[in-house]
Amino acid sequence: MQKITRRFMLAASLAFGGSFLGLSPAAAQADFPSQTISMICAFPAGSGADVIVRYFAEKIAKLSGATIIVENKPGAGGNIAAEYVARAKPDGYTIFFHTGSAVAGNMHMFKKPPIDVVKDLQIAATINKQPHMIAVPVSSPIKNMKELTEYLKKEGSNASYAVNNTSGKVLAAIYKEKAGLETVEVSYKSSADTMNDIMSGAMTFAAQDPVFSLSQLREGRYRLLAVSSAKRIPGAPDVPTMTEEGYPMDQVGWFAMMVPSETPKDIVDKINGWTKEVLSQDDVRKFVTDQGGDVFISTPDEGQEYLKKEVAAWADYVKIANIPQQ
Repeated sequence: MQKITRRFMLAASLAFGGSFLGLSPAAAQADFPSQTISMICAFPAGSGADVIVRYFAEKIAKLSGATIIVENKPGAGGNIAAEYVARAKPDGYTIFFHTGSAVAGNMHMFKKPPIDVVKDLQIAATINKQPHMIAVPVSSPIKNMKELTEYLKKEGSNASYAVNNTSGKVLAAIYKEKAGLETVEVSYKSSADTMNDIMSGAMTFAAQDPVFSLSQLREGRYRLLAVSSAKRIPGAPDVPTMTEEGYPMDQVGWFAMMVPSETPKDIVDKINGWTKEVLSQDDVRKFVTDQGGDVFISTPDEGQEYLKKEVAAWADYVKIANIPQQ
């Protein structure tokens, strides 16, 4: 029989995920990153989420020396992208960059979620916390939430509003429930897809993410009526909160980088370290603020616990908003 050398055993161990010689999968991946990393975005190119994902992909690529590409996999409220990542090889080369709040919410928004997000995904790093916003076109005569509510009560089910993600859907539904409105929801694939109907007045208002909403405010297209957070945000200090306007809530989304749950800890920690270092840069912190958010830094364990709490909280959000499961 041919003598088996230690070099052969080491090669075999690496080839079979470290099962020989007691090597762990983490040790077998010690050279991470040695190939292209894919960051998965659950929204189309050009959307508010896509802007954030591409910004951080570029920053982390520069810091780490890794080649990072962004892949857009929109659809099913983010479930297509979430399932794609959860089923990917757990080696750190497929990262889901999405709102943890939406991931948590989908556990209750769908009758049969394709994955159990807490069991199948691991938070590698958190990025920010940001509210959603109620917006109307500048051509609208509506100047504040009081006038919006009065108009919508008068119009009943003849009025419609635009949403294009889970957090916006819940914000608008909670507002409707608290105000006693019959306004009709119209769902779109992305924020950009809503623009023609919003600017034409076909949609009375939109409940959208701050990245898109603030960009439209700067372009002179939107008037922002309220934000969903408990406090006003630095990126739009003149915009009141929904609570100030008489509709108490503290609904805040948060972006995170997620990987398959079996990803080795040292790789998860490396992604976390890259993200923390990037978030310490002044220009990055300004970018987060300008996009309507606040920097949110955590360890992977803290992020995972936050995800668990969010899954529980969203059960109440969906119930309060009386949102039927899809």
